[in-house]
Amino acid sequence: MKVSSFLYFANYGVRTILFRQKKPIIGTVILTDKCNLSCEHCSVNNISAIIHPYEQIKAEMEILYGMGVRILFFCGGETFMWQDGDITLKDLVSEAKKMGFLIVNTVTNGTFPIDLPEADLILISLDGDKEKHNEIRGNTYDTIMQNIKNATADNICFYMAVNQINKDTIKDVCHTAKSNRNVRAVSFNFHTPYPETVNLQLSTDEKKQCCDVISQMMDEGAPIFNLKNAFPYIINNNFPTPCFQCVVIENGKISICGRCIDIPYLCEKCGYFFVAEYTLLFQGKLKIMFEMLKTYLKYI
Repeated sequence: MKVSSFLYFANYGVRTILFRQKKPIIGTVILTDKCNLSCEHCSVNNISAIIHPYEQIKAEMEILYGMGVRILFFCGGETFMWQDGDITLKDLVSEAKKMGFLIVNTVTNGTFPIDLPEADLILISLDGDKEKHNEIRGNTYDTIMQNIKNATADNICFYMAVNQINKDTIKDVCHTAKSNRNVRAVSFNFHTPYPETVNLQLSTDEKKQCCDVISQMMDEGAPIFNLKNAFPYIINNNFPTPCFQCVVIENGKISICGRCIDIPYLCEKCGYFFVAEYTLLFQGKLKIMFEMLKTYLKYI
């Protein structure tokens, strides 16, 4: 991370904590909900299968920038399916950098060739060992591993949503991340139970067992992009929601925290680690603050 970016975020954090500001710093643009996969746990793929045009995406980026967002995510659907004429995801990342966003990341299922060195992080969904990942995401594991091997930069971070199917494969994903030269880290979430996927949610005891495993892997040197001090809050779902410092824009609609904000009672079952981490950070939790500083400087 550049020194100028670090100072910007530090200043933002101090002002947010001292003055209880709700100005967003993290924003997500949904490029499309079109996806080449139909994963067991996903509730947002191919609802409209519309690929939003470049001018609309650019305008939405400008809206987020004007709101104060400086950490930008591109999400889908599948982001690498986005294209408008000759304009591709690579061009969007470059445009975002020119616009002034300090960190630009994208989320992908990893089934397309990974040539995006312009991004700060490429978050690839890897949901367990080969058997469990393929059970959730179809026969894609080998393709993803080959694409990671052939990636043009080492800016990849695994992104695992832990659920009833893959809860016993956390160590496998950690070992895969640690052994791959193009992978910087792995980031975990727990499954957030949308109405049609309630059967995949974990109990409190199961979440504790998973966090114990993640903590053990951290102690053993696995590159994990999460905060151990947030685990007790995540296990018991007693962190504040929603995260006002995060916004999502999709087809002109802005949602605080995430697209699921409008689903009744879902916030109290939130499984997103980053929501807990950021809401606790902006409450001024010192242990969270110092651990986030150490972690982010290491992996971004």
